[in-house]
Amino acid sequence: MEHSAISIRPFIGAKDFELSRSFYRDLGFQESVLTPSMSLFKIQQLGFYLQDAFVKDWIDNTMVFLEVEDVARYWNELVALNLPNKYTGVKLTPIRVDHWGRECFLHDPSGILWHFGEFFKSK
Repeated sequence: MEHSAISIRPFIGAKDFELSRSFYRDLGFQESVLTPSMSLFKIQQLGFYLQDAFVKDWIDNTMVFLEVEDVARYWNELVALNLPNKYTGVKLTPIRVDHWGRECFLHDPSGILWHFGEFFKSK
């Protein structure tokens, strides 16, 4: 099978849709409202759909990995946003190093776990 893919956009849910919309705008995503219960959030060509839908088991098991060029810089920018003080339930976890690279973590207001990672460069 030959692919000519342009993007991949996961669907994620929200416990409080309006709160999550505000959170993702504060995180730097650009919002396009598609319907009263769904928005597309994008950074450059990357995006995801946020839905006004909450299924606890689904939300509790949703993780999104966003590859970034410089995880240390991204971490510093996340800290500067002060999201855990602005949004209940938001949690930041510092950078950790693994065999493949480095990553930090952010739980959104609904509990969705975001991984922001940087892969080690091959020598």
